[in-house]
Amino acid sequence: MTMVQRGAAAPTSGNQDHVSLDKGTLDAAVRDVAAQALAWAATSPRERAELLARVVADTYAVAEDWATAACAAKGYTPDSVEGGEELFSGVGTFLRMANAFRQSMLDIIEKGRPQYPGPVRHKPGNRIAIQVVPGSGFDKLLYAGMSGEVWMEPGVSESEVHATQAEAYKNPAEHAGVSLVLGAGNVASLGPRDVLTKLFAEGKVVVLKANPVNDYLVPYWEKAMGALIDKGVLRIVSGGAVVGAYLTAHDGVTDIHVTGSDKTHDAIVFGVGEDGARRKAANEPLVTKPVSCELGNVSPVIIVPGDWDARDIAYQAQHVATMIANNAGFNCLTPRVLVTSKSWAQRDEFMAALEEVLSTLPTRRAYYPGATDRHASFLAEYPDAHVIGSAGEGELPWTLIRDVDPAQTNAMAFNVEAFCSLTAETALEAADPADFVRRAVAFCNDVVWGTLSATLIAHPSTLKDPTTGAAIEQAIADLRYGSIGVNLWHAMSFAFSTTVWGAYPGHTITDIQSGTGFVGNAFLFARPQKSVVRGPFRANPAPAWFATNKNGSAVMRKLLAFEADPSWRKIPGLMIAALKK
Repeated sequence: MTMVQRGAAAPTSGNQDHVSLDKGTLDAAVRDVAAQALAWAATSPRERAELLARVVADTYAVAEDWATAACAAKGYTPDSVEGGEELFSGVGTFLRMANAFRQSMLDIIEKGRPQYPGPVRHKPGNRIAIQVVPGSGFDKLLYAGMSGEVWMEPGVSESEVHATQAEAYKNPAEHAGVSLVLGAGNVASLGPRDVLTKLFAEGKVVVLKANPVNDYLVPYWEKAMGALIDKGVLRIVSGGAVVGAYLTAHDGVTDIHVTGSDKTHDAIVFGVGEDGARRKAANEPLVTKPVSCELGNVSPVIIVPGDWDARDIAYQAQHVATMIANNAGFNCLTPRVLVTSKSWAQRDEFMAALEEVLSTLPTRRAYYPGATDRHASFLAEYPDAHVIGSAGEGELPWTLIRDVDPAQTNAMAFNVEAFCSLTAETALEAADPADFVRRAVAFCNDVVWGTLSATLIAHPSTLKDPTTGAAIEQAIADLRYGSIGVNLWHAMSFAFSTTVWGAYPGHTITDIQSGTGFVGNAFLFARPQKSVVRGPFRANPAPAWFATNKNGSAVMRKLLAFEADPSWRKIPGLMIAALKK
């Protein structure tokens, strides 16, 4: 077994490190927004709501062009299943977040704080969980059977939640500052979503540095967020690592947010090479300003054994295949380890069904730098991996590594985020389903690297079983992940926006793992610990975002139009599209 360095793969610089450093342009960007920091702090919630209304309208106006550009870069056709995925995850989740923040601004005007729908429930560990999805009648219809909760840190009462919501709006000048957002290169909405969080949740003005992998999107971002640029509270710049290094050290930048890998974080905070390693070991950071970050994860999916019929097997195979295939596997939330029970009689049947679904999905362009090398390194470590599909030039096949020994705690599959079209499976010994759940929690918490996101899949009869159901509810409480899905891909915690998205709290700068801080959080909670999203074990119809949904693109386009301007008049057309086979 090869000894591996835990964490995400080392960052690949992209295509712009050779570009000369234009310090004048970068200085001007920082200077422009810094000049507006106090004016932004004094901007009323009403004016902020008006700005967000313009952002929503301008985003929808440019959405098709934005998504088409992303599809071209990733090798999709806009009307394909993959194109529909890009339209909503790449544009729609930003639009949904903008609307969520706008509603919070309106709530602050009327009630002094954002109004979450509730209810509030007491959870193990002296915690409360606040239901934030569904947030409206529209949500109940469009996301039928789904829910989302935000769990607070231990000891936080509901009265304390009320007292600490929207802190940046109580003494806004105290929160004023310049945030540098180092954008991600994989999902088109990530950088813009981080901008909204900094501006509307934290009260900062922002310089967004686009990632070289997707800086072709800058013209569309400038149109979508034109209201914020015109206001002087946002500037967007491009460049590689040298630009990022210059800006992170800039005296005018007061805090930093990065979406990337733990290696990126360490390079920013401690530097690179032997000197960086020495400073990290000694906890002597080069950058001492606050750094929040959303980093990688070896995301696990725990499949609780149960008695599944053929339709259950088929549906969940499509569900997990979608998690693997989405964005060609270039997501920090892509499943990297499927945790099964060795004694589950249907384990082989499920894995065969998963491979069969993957074999029907077109392979995708490996557009993210370094993917081919990462994939090859895993195949060298696991030569018996199942390679599925015929990959064309520039593509990678879907790849499953079966039956990784869970006793090999230093295994590459458990410790390194593949960040490509590859997922592993491991099977735990357990006396019964409840024992499996407890062992799976310990395995994910103590062996699998990262704390960003995890999903549990369990049959309704298993959830109703007094012993196993109780073990699953305890597992949700005990799992140390920032977002947990129950019969619903944890990615929906990212998509909903009123849930929070980020690593489980508690990491230090010398062991950052999946990061620190949350984005999203449209209800402006002060001390969230994690989000929990739930869905039906088998939805009918299957969600539009399933990779097997041939009408997904049409549904996503109608959903985007709805999110841009919600109306009951749009519901019939959306429902008809969703029901079409």
